[in-house]
Amino acid sequence: MFSISSWLHLRIPFSYFLLPVFLFALAISPNPTNDAVLWTFIIIHVFLYPASNGYNSYFDKDEKSIGGLKNPPPVNKGLYYLSLLFDVTALILGTMIINFTFAVMLFFYGLASKAYSHPAVRLKKYPVAGWMVAGFFQGFFTLLMSYIGINKYELENLIQPEILYAGALSSLILWGSYPMTQIYQHEEDGARGDETLSRMLGIRGTFYFVGIIFTAVTAAFAWYFVEYMGVDWALAYAGAMAPVVIYFSYWFLLVYKNESAADYSHTMWLNFISATCLNVFFLSLFIIRSRYYNLLFD
Repeated sequence: MFSISSWLHLRIPFSYFLLPVFLFALAISPNPTNDAVLWTFIIIHVFLYPASNGYNSYFDKDEKSIGGLKNPPPVNKGLYYLSLLFDVTALILGTMIINFTFAVMLFFYGLASKAYSHPAVRLKKYPVAGWMVAGFFQGFFTLLMSYIGINKYELENLIQPEILYAGALSSLILWGSYPMTQIYQHEEDGARGDETLSRMLGIRGTFYFVGIIFTAVTAAFAWYFVEYMGVDWALAYAGAMAPVVIYFSYWFLLVYKNESAADYSHTMWLNFISATCLNVFFLSLFIIRSRYYNLLFD
């Protein structure tokens, strides 16, 4: 359980790539407190996500690069137990520090993530179902879960158009980016019998698909910000995404000439640039919209 390889497979730093959803929830939260924000962040990003990573790694038994690990070490039974320990820790902390509603949502997220790789269900081998479930739970569901944790709210507080639309936008982002995380794993996924969406679309088809979804996401975010925050934030979002568009276009040209460029390194760079742009944008949105703005700039 405490071997170095088990801890590596938790891929805790990989949580950075999923941080934008939490920061989006934070930016639109009306009642955040320092303790609730900190503990919601820790529970989700230090325990829940790593538990999911480790559990799926145990059943996938990848031998080639995976998200956050270029050269994954062999898995062992200790990884299975360590991932469950992290899951239980998240549930205990969520119940004791936030509330029961938050803990229940953590539990359902954990079930969905386990269904993705567990051989009894293995959603990963179903291209559309796996893509839909992963995008829904890492996007819409996680934004609502984060919103409840950050504000210590109950379910009835989620029935607001601004919050539900934000959740839908989060899933759109994930549905757009998810096939790109699979693009370098076609060979290994195929060997296991996993027909991911990226394998179904093909390498170039994955780029076309992601480009279409990204365009739709940008338009949807523009509408959201104009509706709830003003045109300035819509323009700021477009500006923040410019580096992502530039790198995506550059990478696509490389792949168009030689499909071997659809590799781990380029995928991780796209993930990093996208996550960084979104993290900076949503953190800026939070600071400017929140009560901390006056504390920082008085």
